[in-house]
Amino acid sequence: MNSIKNVPARVLSRRPGHSLEAEREQFDKTQAISISKAINTQEAPVKEKHARRIILGTHHEKGAFTFWSYAIGLPLPSSSILSWKFCHVLHKVLRDGHPNVLHDCQRYRSNIREIGDLWGHLHDRYGQLVNIYTKLLLTKISFHLKHPEFPAGLEVTDEVLEKAAGTDVNNVFQLTVEMFDYMDCALKLSESVFRQLNTAIAVSQMSSGQCRLAPLIQVIQDCSPLYHYTVKLMFKLHSCLPADTLQGHRDRFHEQFHSLRNFFRRASDMLYFKRLIQIPRLPEGPPNFLRASALAEHIKPVVVIPEEAPEDEEPENLIEIGSGPPAAEPAVVADLFEQTFGPPNGSMKDDRDLQIETLKREVETLRTELDKIQLEAQRYMAQLKGQVNALEAELEEQRKQKQKALVDNEQLRHEVARLRAAQLEGERHQGLREEAEKKASATEARYNKLKEKHSELITTHAELLRKNADTAKQLTVTQQSQEEVARVKEQLAFQVEQVKRESEMKLEEQSDQLEKLKRELEAKAGELVRAQAALSHAEQSGLELSSRLDTLSAEKDTLSSEVRQRQAELVAAQSLVREKEAALDQEQQRSSRERGELQGRLADKESQEQGLQRRLLDEQFAMLRGTAAEAERILQDAVGKLDDPLHLRCTSSPDYLVSRAQAALDAVSTLEKGHAQYLISRADASALVAALTRFSHLAADTIVHGSATSHLAPTDPADRLIDTCRECGVRALELVRQLQDQQALLQAQPSLVQTPLQGILQLGQELKPKILDVRQEELGAVVDKEMAATSAAIEDAVRRIEDVMNQARHASSGVKLEVNERILNSCTDLMKAIRLLVTTSTSLQKEIVESGRGAATQQEFYAKNSRWTEGLISASKAVGWGATQLVESADRVVLHTGKYEELIVCSHEIAASTAQLVAASKVKADKHSPHLSRLQECSRAVNEMAASVVASTRSGQEQIEDRDTMDFSGLSLIKLKKQEMETQLDKKDGSYAAPLVNY
Repeated sequence: MNSIKNVPARVLSRRPGHSLEAEREQFDKTQAISISKAINTQEAPVKEKHARRIILGTHHEKGAFTFWSYAIGLPLPSSSILSWKFCHVLHKVLRDGHPNVLHDCQRYRSNIREIGDLWGHLHDRYGQLVNIYTKLLLTKISFHLKHPEFPAGLEVTDEVLEKAAGTDVNNVFQLTVEMFDYMDCALKLSESVFRQLNTAIAVSQMSSGQCRLAPLIQVIQDCSPLYHYTVKLMFKLHSCLPADTLQGHRDRFHEQFHSLRNFFRRASDMLYFKRLIQIPRLPEGPPNFLRASALAEHIKPVVVIPEEAPEDEEPENLIEIGSGPPAAEPAVVADLFEQTFGPPNGSMKDDRDLQIETLKREVETLRTELDKIQLEAQRYMAQLKGQVNALEAELEEQRKQKQKALVDNEQLRHEVARLRAAQLEGERHQGLREEAEKKASATEARYNKLKEKHSELITTHAELLRKNADTAKQLTVTQQSQEEVARVKEQLAFQVEQVKRESEMKLEEQSDQLEKLKRELEAKAGELVRAQAALSHAEQSGLELSSRLDTLSAEKDTLSSEVRQRQAELVAAQSLVREKEAALDQEQQRSSRERGELQGRLADKESQEQGLQRRLLDEQFAMLRGTAAEAERILQDAVGKLDDPLHLRCTSSPDYLVSRAQAALDAVSTLEKGHAQYLISRADASALVAALTRFSHLAADTIVHGSATSHLAPTDPADRLIDTCRECGVRALELVRQLQDQQALLQAQPSLVQTPLQGILQLGQELKPKILDVRQEELGAVVDKEMAATSAAIEDAVRRIEDVMNQARHASSGVKLEVNERILNSCTDLMKAIRLLVTTSTSLQKEIVESGRGAATQQEFYAKNSRWTEGLISASKAVGWGATQLVESADRVVLHTGKYEELIVCSHEIAASTAQLVAASKVKADKHSPHLSRLQECSRAVNEMAASVVASTRSGQEQIEDRDTMDFSGLSLIKLKKQEMETQLDKKDGSYAAPLVNY
């Protein structure tokens, strides 16, 4: 087995010189052992537990620095199996390790490529596999660094895939080609592994076969999402490009589909994979990309890793205890003790042993039930995983239906838009029609006036006809009058018919009135007939009327002249009507021409207005995009300062960082308001541009000062502050990039930047000095005061223990007196050891101050090292408090008002407090200082005295319990049960106190 004997110097150089050094050394040893056990020359698969420890190590240190520090020292060119296992472990670390592993592996691309090229030139079976595997790893690293939206595990949602592909068909085309290359490398590795297994006539249950097959689990996990993404991207390409253009893509996809299906089928038939991974089944044929609805039939393949059975952890001596005698010496001493004094008294089983055996049997029963419960839980988990798979399939189906509904919704949206446009066109035509109706109403009004004039002429003509009828009645006395009336009648009838024909041609609307006039003329004709009948009667009065004939003849002449005058007026009215109709037609034509011209001018004005509006929107967005691009450059410069070695000398205070973070948070609120205003009105981007400019400067200032503040902070807060600043920079860059795209502008959320800014604000507040109530020039006096108070508390504790011992001698006797004296003597020895330790610590402290202050005063030295001073003050306070509590517990134990467990816990607590004081004094001490050596000896003495107090307390407790005999003669049954319950409670209190004692 390959082993890593020496820790690389680059790892040692990163270890801080403070109390975390031991933890870092322990972590380095654990990683070294795991790497040496996982990557070795044995032809067997990598154990999962070793790989898991390596992966957890990357999450612990947020990167793969330690892994590569050890991996570079491996003799990879000497063994092809070693190189094969290295590639397998690296693949696992890339998939499941911390996200920063990708960037760390980028620095060692040349090492990976050299290993692959080396084994590619050699005729070795594993060497050929290593050559193909390194190409796959290099392709994987390049793909994920180029597309950070895809994590190393390749598990993203369809929305993230759509966002990564974008709307540009060239980007979708390029992303599809890169995924094809990725899939080719993975399939080539699987085919090479299966080819070697077939030629070697090996099975999956042999260790040599499993060593080759183990990396294919990660290959299956990569190929399944890659197949799903390529299907999605191919459908998207076919929706944007002609089918002939994508013929090469379809051929390449069909070839990969058949290879992948054959790979999944062969892997599913092997027993080795059945217990480690659940491999999905692909459909019989590839999807039909020429049919868009085939996307709804596609089902995403899901890979399931079953729950692993817990492996027996191998004992690993990670910490060297020392070079003392072997562990078998206590057994040899025990054998000599038994040979000399015989077996112990406990060889005879008593009630306690029987109770222990009963409890053991109960434990075994409970363990069996626990195993059954675990099996049932595993079976239930398997059922739940099946349900999860079914729900995922159903979710995929729902997603397809959602996509189909979105397509239908888009079609309906287009239809609604078309209907709205038609409605607007109709409304515009309605306005034009109303305008035409107004003009027509005006023309109709003029026509009505002409019609009224014509009606007046007709009325006048009717009056004349009535007068003519009267005259005809009077002229019936003679035949001559009758013939004259008939002639007049014919003339009038001819004129009426002529007027009727002209009215029907010119004014069809007046036909009813003309018909009415005709009926009146017929009525008049009837009256003329009746007048003829009356002529016979009139002949009798002819003589009377002869005298009046001359008068009537004169009236006749007058009426004839009036009739001719009226006819002339009628002709003039008809010519006027014709002139008005011609003028009306000309007016209609002119209004039509004017309406067409006005509509053309209105359309030109609308197009000009729309062009100006679009130009205004483009100018506003161009201004916003330029501002966002400048903000992106500012933020990128600030994020670059986080990794700039020249920035390491820059420092800042937590107070200034808090002020910058608070100002940046206020700028985020202003940016949200400006973004909302811009979404409401795209024509005005001034508020958003001003807010974005202020936000970019404040956010960059916060990131730079956060990095500067971390240079003076402790390691853990500094790392968290750097990570938070980096996260703030990433989210701010993502926001400004969204503001540069019109499509992503709608989904931009400035509030996402508030979370890292609040984290920076909180870390800045945590880094502020905690002891603000003590001025720095008073720290030295506080240290001396606390050390003096601690010494006084210990002296007072010694005196109180002596007083308690005197009281115990007077108040007790026999066994109790012996136990109390032994406990109090051990407490006195512990107090003396603590007093000596405090004195030695004070001397070491003075030595540290004298050696470190230089020309400065003692108070200035304490003020300069305020954190170390605070540690001394806290440790001294803890020692004084522990001494007081120990004395009080001892007093209560002696007076039988307290419990022995309290004394044990207090002894451990005071030992821990003295250890804290030693650690605080040891931080700045010289390693070769004699005071430091004496302080360490005093610390060991305190631990021994604390152990002596614990031992004496426990032995005294057992001695008191064994000697106490209870008198049950005067107890009733109820009191006896009560006493038994109190005894059980005391035992339980002892069992609860045991973990505190062992702490």
